Amino acid sequence: MQHFWSAFLQKSPYKKRAKWALIGWTLLIFIACFIPGNEIPNLKVPFIDKWVHFILFGVWSLLAMLAAPSMNHLRLILVAIAAALLGYGVEELQGCLSFLGRAKDIYDIYADAFGGILGVLFFVLLAKIAKNKTP
Repeated sequence: MQHFWSAFLQKSPYKKRAKWALIGWTLLIFIACFIPGNEIPNLKVPFIDKWVHFILFGVWSLLAMLAAPSMNHLRLILVAIAAALLGYGVEELQGCLSFLGRAKDIYDIYADAFGGILGVLFFVLLAKIAKNKTP
């Protein structure tokens, strides 16, 4: 079982795909977060903006973990921090680019950070499931 797990972490055939998906997802985050405010549909769903941020950054951190899979605690923490910093940077830029009709929102930063943490935890859960299913 241990052999399979180390092989998965080091020689996963999906790492290259995950890296490209991570790059694409990062671009999607920037595109979605810099759409002018007047072009965003007004949906009557409570906290939809926060859910979108939560999902965007949760998937980002999961893809970051899949691109270079490791159960190293430092890596897990760094990916979660990177997701939070990326979210913070996006919000700072939104605040600076007020002509887009967007604004910096501290609660979006919280949603980004929480999504990043849960994306990493989801990776850990998937990794443990894969490890337990290995003969």
